[in-house]
Amino acid sequence: MGKGWKNPIKAANAQKKGLRFSKLAKEIQVAAKLGGADPEMNARLKLAVDAAKAESCPKDTIERAIKKGAGLLDGEAQLEEVTYEGFGPGQCGVLVECQTDNRARTNTDIKVAFNKTKGQMAESGAVSWMFDRVGLLEGFHKDSLDLEEEAIEAGAVDVESIESAAVVGYGASFYTEPEDLDAVRKVLVTRGWTIEVMELSYKPKNTTDISEEEKNDLALLLEKLDDNEDSFRVYSTVQGV
Repeated sequence: MGKGWKNPIKAANAQKKGLRFSKLAKEIQVAAKLGGADPEMNARLKLAVDAAKAESCPKDTIERAIKKGAGLLDGEAQLEEVTYEGFGPGQCGVLVECQTDNRARTNTDIKVAFNKTKGQMAESGAVSWMFDRVGLLEGFHKDSLDLEEEAIEAGAVDVESIESAAVVGYGASFYTEPEDLDAVRKVLVTRGWTIEVMELSYKPKNTTDISEEEKNDLALLLEKLDDNEDSFRVYSTVQGV
């Protein structure tokens, strides 16, 4: 037997890749459960499938996730979405969206993650009030445009520019009312935008100022939460972490 799997770096990379594929498959499954198995009729599913393909997720993994979500496989446990709340260093707010087939297991794992990284899990409602529930669209356009005008024309309630070396062209995040998410997406597409992210999200109403040391501790907490197999998205009220 070769030594490849004894290399801790290779093993860790393989584990990270497997976890990422699992999370992509869960999003596909939930999207199919909520909106049907046809990506052309289910915008959330189409984006989830496209995201999985972009990361070279195996075709059979994608197809199986769609069938599981649509209830086409007998005896398969269905995922449910659940959000956990907690406080991080400096009493900043933290929300963790999870997709799980075992709520008791996930509840225990998330609680342990908070406790091990200077955080504290909270009761429902203790933190969620710090955030607005919004629709989020992220995409890019080949031309430099007036983003405020683009947001108004599309029916978005807010917009922010995205500056990233990975963005081809000019990137932006558009925020919508949750019920307007797909309608705004359709308008943006007709105006030449390529949409890469479409999801219900949380946006902090106000940001929390914490020390640099607390930011380092918060980064460890968010990493621990993100590494959980059932977590899907993690939010905090601190910018830049």
